[in-house]
Amino acid sequence: MKKLSFLFSCLVLFLSGCSMRVFNPISETARDQSFLILFSFFLMMIVLVVVFVMFARFMWKYRETEENKHTIPEDEEGNKAFELTWTILPIILLIVLAVPTVRMTYDMSAEVTSNPANAVHIEVTAQQFSWTFTYEGGVQTINNVTLPKDRPVVFHLNSKDVIHSFWIPRLGGKRDVMPGENRRLIVTPEETGTYQGKCAEFCGVDHAKMRFTTEVKSQQAYQQWLNEEKKEME
Repeated sequence: MKKLSFLFSCLVLFLSGCSMRVFNPISETARDQSFLILFSFFLMMIVLVVVFVMFARFMWKYRETEENKHTIPEDEEGNKAFELTWTILPIILLIVLAVPTVRMTYDMSAEVTSNPANAVHIEVTAQQFSWTFTYEGGVQTINNVTLPKDRPVVFHLNSKDVIHSFWIPRLGGKRDVMPGENRRLIVTPEETGTYQGKCAEFCGVDHAKMRFTTEVKSQQAYQQWLNEEKKEME
């Protein structure tokens, strides 16, 4: 029991040091994904607790004692009530989980929605092992993308070589980037700041280095930055 307590304490300490960006969302898309993860975890915990309670209960109830150690219990064939219970309950849980999952997946699929009003369009080109961002007006940045706060951003994703996956954990998304295909991802940042982005699909030996920085600025600061970048191009 002491060993178990020690292991549990170590696990709690270990997990307390985790910083999971997906649980600190700054957009509606990321918030929906964070909710879905927590909701799925909550449902799984219900199943886990039920299984563990039943396991402990059966272990105690049917343990060997002096009274029954020479007794072989009679065989029982089927129990309709139990069979219906462990068949219907999982189906209900799967339906409860599937409804929000399908709805959120459909909403986040940019192909089924038109362009939001006043959206910023950014072309994203993935290539082993860097990201190139092209803004309206021809401004380009490498491994650094700048976004305006409270304004929809439509990322147009394409790859020059292999399959990559575009992901800014606190903004949500994680969209596969396929060679020869133009895909879209729409997010609306709600807080200014600097956030990490990365490739979430193993794409080669330097996959771990394929990261980029996301800077979210106020709309005024974003426009000022874009104008300065355009002037430098002239």
